[in-house]
Amino acid sequence: MAKKSNQHVVPNSTGGWAVRRENSDRATAILPTKQAAVDRAREIASNQGVELVIHGRDGKIQSKDSHGNDPFPPPG
Repeated sequence: MAKKSNQHVVPNSTGGWAVRRENSDRATAILPTKQAAVDRAREIASNQGVELVIHGRDGKIQSKDSHGNDPFPPPG
């Protein structure tokens, strides 16, 4: 069984946003808005129990959301 990979939301060269599996050159989905891409990536990450990583237009990571084994779970 293949190891599950984190899902990234990254800017796409067409001006839209791509959902891409970590270490993959191919996009899983290309969507017109960042919010649509985040929603799709969150669904995939939740189903696979992996981390969602959201990038800005500059490519830098803006936020992360864990949907699996969070190494630093919130207290409480």
